[in-house]
Amino acid sequence: MILPADAGGTDSEMKIHGTHQINGARERIFAALVDPQVLQRCIPGCESLEKTAESTYLATMKAGVGAVKGTFKGSVRLEEIQAPSHYRMIVEGKGGPGFVKGTGEFDLAETDGTTAIAYSGDMQVGGVIASVGQRMIEAAAKMLAGRFFTELEKQIGLNDQPQLAITQEPGSTPAP
Repeated sequence: MILPADAGGTDSEMKIHGTHQINGARERIFAALVDPQVLQRCIPGCESLEKTAESTYLATMKAGVGAVKGTFKGSVRLEEIQAPSHYRMIVEGKGGPGFVKGTGEFDLAETDGTTAIAYSGDMQVGGVIASVGQRMIEAAAKMLAGRFFTELEKQIGLNDQPQLAITQEPGSTPAP
C-alpha cells in the first residue's frame, strides 16, 4: 500500500509498504535479495548494477510514469544488513525526466517454509516525472513492487531446478 505524503513544488513524496509471501527458506530468500545479479534481474528496467564498493552499486535503469520516460543513473546502497532478517536499501538516481530518491527497509520472517517479506519505505521524485501526478506515481510504484517480487520468485524457483546432465554412450544416437 502506498500512502501520499506532503508534496511541494515539482517534487512528490510518498510512503510505500506491504508484505509479500514467498515459498522458501528465509536464508535463501535473503541471500537472493542482497545478490546484485539477482537484484539486477528483479528490478524492473534495471540495465546494469555494478559493484563500486562493499554493498554499494552503480545502477542504470529505464523507468517512467505515463508518457514521461527516461534513463536514470544512480547508486544503490545496502545498509544495516542483519542476515537473514533485515536490511535497508538506499537508492538515488537522476536522468532526463528528473530524479528519484528512496529508502526502504526489508524484514524477513519464516513460518512453515514460507517467508514473509515486509517492506516499507519513503520515495521522493522530482522534475518532469513528478508532474504526472501523485496517483500515477503511486500506481507505478505498486506495479513495480509487484513485478519485483514476481521476478524474485522466478529467480528463486530457477535456483530450485535440478541440473540435468544428459550423457550419451559412445557410438549411440541421441533419442528423438
